[in-house]
Order: sequence, then structure tokens, then C-alpha cells
Amino acid sequence: MGSLALSRADILDQPAPSIAGEVARIAKEQLAPLAAGIDEGSVYPAEVLRAFGAVGAWGSHVPHEGPADLRCAIQTMAAMGEVCGATAFMAWCQNTLVWYAANSTNMKLAKRFGDAFSTGRVLGGTGLSNPMKSFFGIEKLKLKGRKVEGGYIVRGALPWVSNLGPDHYFGTIFEREDEPGTVMFLADCSDPAITLTPCKPFLAMDGTGTYGVQFRDVFVPDELILADPAAPFVKRIRAGFILLQVGMALGVIRDCISIMDEVDNSLGHINRYLPQQPVHFRDLASELETETMALARDPYNEEETYWRKVIALRLRAGEASVAAAHAAMLHCGARGYLKSHRAQRRLREAYFVAIVTPATKQLRKMLADS
Repeated sequence: MGSLALSRADILDQPAPSIAGEVARIAKEQLAPLAAGIDEGSVYPAEVLRAFGAVGAWGSHVPHEGPADLRCAIQTMAAMGEVCGATAFMAWCQNTLVWYAANSTNMKLAKRFGDAFSTGRVLGGTGLSNPMKSFFGIEKLKLKGRKVEGGYIVRGALPWVSNLGPDHYFGTIFEREDEPGTVMFLADCSDPAITLTPCKPFLAMDGTGTYGVQFRDVFVPDELILADPAAPFVKRIRAGFILLQVGMALGVIRDCISIMDEVDNSLGHINRYLPQQPVHFRDLASELETETMALARDPYNEEETYWRKVIALRLRAGEASVAAAHAAMLHCGARGYLKSHRAQRRLREAYFVAIVTPATKQLRKMLADS
């Protein structure tokens, strides 16, 4: 037992370079050729997501004997994001699904799904956009549920849930109709009472398996309840939910720096007049990564000062993504304006980092309210 604990401690001190290295290799070899298709919506990279799971990308942040560490998960997401921001987003969806199951006190659920989610054998996402907004007074909960024998009956609709398919799962929350309270559960997309409706085309990232989800009196058995009541559970997992998103930002920023470096030989003589240079973003990315790695070691920290740091970091990461992508476009000039150049894709992906829940405006509200 002691040797196992030591080996895990060693891994956590050096965020699993073998996993990150394997993820980077798969991203370069298998993901890169698909990036344009994922962006356009003609490809949903299910097999690549499973390949990432096979090398450990979805399991590194599963808590063992109490503590949890998100560093490796964030680094692997960043490695994917350097190639494809949409896939880094799907990675966040999968990692949050694992995070939900790993933190649930429903042992039947954890036993049934924990390994399946963390290995990527079963894929899925997170339906907490609406609940996260509702908890901060921005929206009302869109799902309603009532207690029946053996579970709940749930009705309502969610406009956007990502990394879904007919055999996928996702976690979300409903408001009880029969008494005060909220319940978090796993939704099974194969349930005939659940309908997935393709969304209208997005500005970017159309291959992320994003659907509107309709619940028509869905029976949710007790075996699929993540937390009842939901509020204490959400408070436990909220820092991890937000910190994992920084992986998306780091990946986008790193590639924007690479784009600026790539045009330096041919355009450096004129680009030097631009106010933002690659060195500025290298320093900024280093600062963000250092702070992220420090906070990611302790996602269960209950101190309010820690929570404020997490919110502030996520805000900075989103704004830095947009700034880096904007600078990359200006450094590329007209060539970056071509549909075939990835600089314009990075700009569109960066805006997504800034608007995905919790969006820039919500983060600012959260800081003002805390």
C-alpha cells in the first residue's frame, strides 16, 4: 500500500509526462488531420477521443483515497488544444463527466460508470451550463423533476449540451416540483424519452457533438442520481469544473504564439511595430500555467480566497485567449484571413473560450458578488 501511494505521489509531483506525451503524439498523428473537419462540423472524433482515453487522458484526475489533482488533466487538454480547440473542449466535457462520477457518493453509479468514463469506453459531457447560471441568479433551471418510486420523472429542455451521441451520457440538474431542492443526475442519451436535436451551425467547433436535449417525462432511476441534494455536491466539484477549462485556453494561446513565430521570418520586419509580440504571450502563458498548476493541486479547497483565485484565473485565461488569437491574426495579416489558415480558426475558438459557461460576463459577476 505504501509503495502504491509513493508511486502516485511521484506522478503528481511530475504531472504524468508519459500521458501528456502520448496525448501530444496522438494529437499530432490522428487529430491534426481532422481539425478542419471538426471545426466545420463534418467530423465528430469519437475514435480519437477513445484513443486519448486508452492512454490515460481521462483518468488522471480521479481522486484516490481523498485528494485529487487536476494538473495532468489540464496539461493533456492543453496538448490537444494546441492542435484543435474544439477537441480540447470535448476533452473538458469528458473530464467533467469523469469528475462528476468520481465525486458522487452513489456507489452503484460510481462502480457502474467510473471506469467506463475514465477509460473513454463510454463518452459524454456536461449539462451544467444552465444550472451554473441559475446558481448565480442569471437563469432559472430549465429541467423539472418529481419523486416517484425508484427515482424521478424529469421534463424540460436544455438548448446546448456538447460531446453527445446516441450512446453517450451527461450530467445535469433539475429542480424538484414536489418540494424545494435540486437533484443532479446522469442522463442516458439512449433513453427513448430523450431527444437530441442538432443545433443551428455555430461560428466554429460544429463537430463537438452539440445538441438541444428534450426530456419528455424521462424516468431517472436512483442508480443514475449523482447527488440529492445537488447544492453541496456542486460546491465540491465547482473549482474542478472551472479549473479544467484553463486547459482549453492554454492550448489555444500556445498555438497562437507558434503562429506568430512562424511568420516572423517573412513578416518580422513589419510585425515588430505591433504592440503585442510573441514574447509577451510567452510570459503570460507561463504565468497562467504556473498559477493553474498551483491551484489544480488542491481542487477541494473550501476557502473563499481560493475560490476567488479560481474565478479570477479563469477570467484571465479567457481574456488572454482572445488577446493571443487577435495578435496572431494581426501578425499573419492577409494570409491569416484565408479560410485555409488556422489563425482565423484560432480566433473563433478563442471567442468560445471566453463565452463558454462561465462566460467572461458571468465570471465578472461572480467576482463582484463574492
